[in-house]
Parts: sequence; C-alpha cells; structure tokens
Amino acid sequence: MAKDQFSFDIVSEVDAQEVRNAFDQASREILTRFDFKNTGTSLSLDNDTIELRSSTENRLKAALDVLKEKAVRRSISLKALSEGPVLPAAKGTVRQAIHVTRGINDEKARELTKFVKGTGLKVQAQIMGEQVRITGKKKDDLQDVIQAVKDHDFGIPLQFTNYRP
Repeated sequence: MAKDQFSFDIVSEVDAQEVRNAFDQASREILTRFDFKNTGTSLSLDNDTIELRSSTENRLKAALDVLKEKAVRRSISLKALSEGPVLPAAKGTVRQAIHVTRGINDEKARELTKFVKGTGLKVQAQIMGEQVRITGKKKDDLQDVIQAVKDHDFGIPLQFTNYRP
C-alpha cells in the first residue's frame, strides 16, 4: 500500500446561479425599500462583475450591505466578492464595481503551494490551471494539509475536491 498515491484538488468556485439569485433578490429589495426611493440606486450584473450605482455614498454602502446579506443567505462566501473603489459617475452620482472571484489566480496558487510546502508534511503541491493539486502517500498527511489550509486565511473561498485514494 506504500506505493499508492492519494490526492485532492484545492479550488475556488462560486456557483454562478447563486450569484444571480443573490443579485436578483438584492435588486428587488432595493426597488421596494422606502429608504432607497428616489436615490437612483441600482445594481447591474455583467459576467463576474456587479456594479452598484447611487446618488450618495451612504446609499451605495447600504445597497452593498443588502447585496452582501443576500449573498451570505445563498451560501456565497464574502471572500468571493472583492470591492472596487467608490468612483464618481455621471450627474453627481457614485458607482462601485464588485468583482466575483472564481478560480485561484497565479499569485494565490503560488502562495498556497509555498504554504503547503512550509507545513513540513510529505506532500507535493502542483499548480494546475486555476486549482492546486496536492498528492501524498498518507491519507493523514492530506487531511493535515486540508486542516492547515482551512486554518489559514488566503482571502479567497477555498474548497477541496476530487479526493482520490
């Protein structure tokens, strides 16, 4: 049994349908809530970017809070939402882009592999596109890696998939 290799992948995935559902719910709430009446507050969704617009920065922040609340209720990690700067827009309004992060970028993948190698466990970490594959000879080592990665904050939501004995 010592020659067998065990492996799993570390990925960062966000369910696109759940993002759309959270966006739709937040849009509906903003349309119906009294404190958003006549503030020109709106949301738009384009691929992996949600854009918020409003007449004041306070209403923009309130709209962002509504979006975050709906995302959490739909089991979307807030780590998957990266907030851009609040920018001035046309006619004295403000806007902000919220990017929905999917996949593990090169920088985070390198950070992850360096962290895994730094654990001192007998495992290999390999970057494969937008995921990191961890292989080792002992199941316990892989479970220790999963726990160590869970305990460390990489700033993005991580899942563990394709566990193969």
